[in-house]
Amino acid sequence: MLYIPENYTNLLGSYERTEQAIKVVKDLFQSALAENLGLLRVTAPMVVLSGSGLNDELSGKERPVEFGIRDLPGERAEIVHSLAKWKRWKLAEMGMEAGRGIYTDMNALRPEEELDNIHSIYVDQWDWEKVMKLEERTEAYLRTIVEGVYRSLLHTEERLAEAFPELHPTLPKKITFIHSQELLDRWPELTAKERENRITKECGAVFVIGIGGPLSNGTPHDSRAADYDDWSTVGESGEVGLNGDILLWNEVLGQAFEISSMGIRVDREALIHQTTMRGEERKLDLPFHKALLDGRLPQTVGGGIGQSRLCMFLLRKAHIGEIQSSIWPEEMRRACAEKGIVLA
Repeated sequence: MLYIPENYTNLLGSYERTEQAIKVVKDLFQSALAENLGLLRVTAPMVVLSGSGLNDELSGKERPVEFGIRDLPGERAEIVHSLAKWKRWKLAEMGMEAGRGIYTDMNALRPEEELDNIHSIYVDQWDWEKVMKLEERTEAYLRTIVEGVYRSLLHTEERLAEAFPELHPTLPKKITFIHSQELLDRWPELTAKERENRITKECGAVFVIGIGGPLSNGTPHDSRAADYDDWSTVGESGEVGLNGDILLWNEVLGQAFEISSMGIRVDREALIHQTTMRGEERKLDLPFHKALLDGRLPQTVGGGIGQSRLCMFLLRKAHIGEIQSSIWPEEMRRACAEKGIVLA
């Protein structure tokens, strides 16, 4: 649903100034992320072969854009939803050692998205993945990785304000960690989204741990695919889940703003357990899943960070269409234009 903030002001004014700021954000953040996490930039695919198991199925309901290939009779290809599994496959091919990883510019199409202020059919993000040691499959290690991502956010916001003084920093110096079950225990009467809004407004920046597995009320905090993030393993504190989301309080929209989904990836046991829980054992016969079961893929941690979303947050924009060029319903364009929100 479209939300129009009252008294919205485009702080950067001109289109040219916005484009300049977008470039600054992207240049600053990817450099900081690579340094903080030890990542090498690689080139990403836009398409993968159907049936390879490499595409992200998201919640399992979204259909990818699919097509045939003239010179590969009988094969079908599909535009990626994300590169959650491709990155792990790539790291195996590269023979990357523990402590190092890769990041890439990922461009995807998700035509079944419900279009609003923060959702577009075009998705651009920094997809990253890092090889880790088996003994690092802990919540403590996950937290160190989250803190590295967050340091990159802080650095980008601070440097951006030097170049564009009207964009005052708002992020807290530290990110707060909380489990999805703890959120439910605190506010059982609220929906998951309302719980996110409550904690993020209170803390400014939050990492919600454990997304995908059922909570004490029998339902998950949010949906996650069964075959990349590990959301069912019991962590050191007794809570379930080695994954989560980074949420920032977005003052312009007045809501929690998801900037990144990430986590420690499934090992053999977690893959079998989670696909069985979801009734998706058929996936275990796909090439990616067979490679994981056979021990041919490294243990990794990884995630995605929305490029347009990050720019939208740091540039204090009300709609993602002020950052990226995409397709929008005409009535949405008109409603936004009346309030000074110009969609590309």
